Amino acid sequence: MIAAVPVGGVIRFAGFDLSGLDLSMVNLTRADLFGADLSKANLSGARLFEVNLSKADLTNANLTKANLAMTDLSGLDMYKVNLNGADLSGANLTDANLSAADLSGANLTDANLSGAILFEANLSKANLSGAILLGANLSKADLSKADLSTTDLSGARLSKPNLRKADLTKANLSRMDLSGLDLRKINLNGADLTGANLSSADFTGANLRKVNLNGADLDWANLSDANLTGANLTGAKLNNAKLSGANLTDANLSGADLYGANLTDANLTRATMPDGTIAK
Repeated sequence: MIAAVPVGGVIRFAGFDLSGLDLSMVNLTRADLFGADLSKANLSGARLFEVNLSKADLTNANLTKANLAMTDLSGLDMYKVNLNGADLSGANLTDANLSAADLSGANLTDANLSGAILFEANLSKANLSGAILLGANLSKADLSKADLSTTDLSGARLSKPNLRKADLTKANLSRMDLSGLDLRKINLNGADLTGANLSSADFTGANLRKVNLNGADLDWANLSDANLTGANLTGAKLNNAKLSGANLTDANLSGADLYGANLTDANLTRATMPDGTIAK
C-alpha cells in the first residue's frame, strides 16, 4: 500500500513508484510528484492543478480529461500519453516530448509549448488559441479542425501536418515554410504570413481575408476560389499561381510578381495592382 506523506498541507509523492496504478478521478491539487514514476498509470479525470511533476515519468499514462491547468510540465517525457479532452490551459509544456501523444479535444489555451516535440501528435479539435509554439516540432501532427487562433507559430516545424479546416485566425506564421502543404478551406483570417514560403501550397477555398502576405513566396500556389479580400500581397511572388475565381477585392498587389498567374474570373474590385494602379 502506498501512503502519501502530507507536509504543510501538501500531499507528497516525490520519487514514488506509481506506475500502472488506477488514480482516476483523484484530487492531487498542488501535490508534489517530483520524480515520481507514473508510467502507464490511469489518471483519467484526475485533478492535477498546479502539481509539481518535474522529472516525473508519464510515459504511456492515461490522462484523459484530467485537469492540468497551470501545471508545470516543462521538459517531461510524455511519449504516447493520452491527454484526450484534458485541460492544459496555461500549462508550461516548454521542451516537453509529446510525440505521438493524444491531445485531441484538449484545452491548450494560453499554454506555452515553446520547443515542445509534437511529432505525430493528435491535436484534432484541440483548442490552442493564444498558445505559444515558438520552435515547436509539429511535423506530421494532426491539427485538423484545431483552434489555433492568435497562436504564435513562428519558428515552428510544420513538415506534413494535417491542417484541414483548422482555424488560424490572426496566427503568427511569419517566415514559416508551408510549401506544398494542403491548406484547402483553412481559416487564416488576419494571419501574419510575412515572408513565408508558401510555394506550391493548396489554398483552394481558403479564408485569407486581410492576411499579411508581404514578401511571401506563392509561386505555383493554388489560390482558386480563395477569399483574399483586403489581403496585403505587397512584393509577393505569385509566378504561375492559380487565382481563378479568387476574391481580391481591396487587396494590395503593389510590386507583386504575377508572371504566368491565372486570374480567370478573379474579383479585383478596388485592388491595387503591381504597377500601383487601382482596378475598377
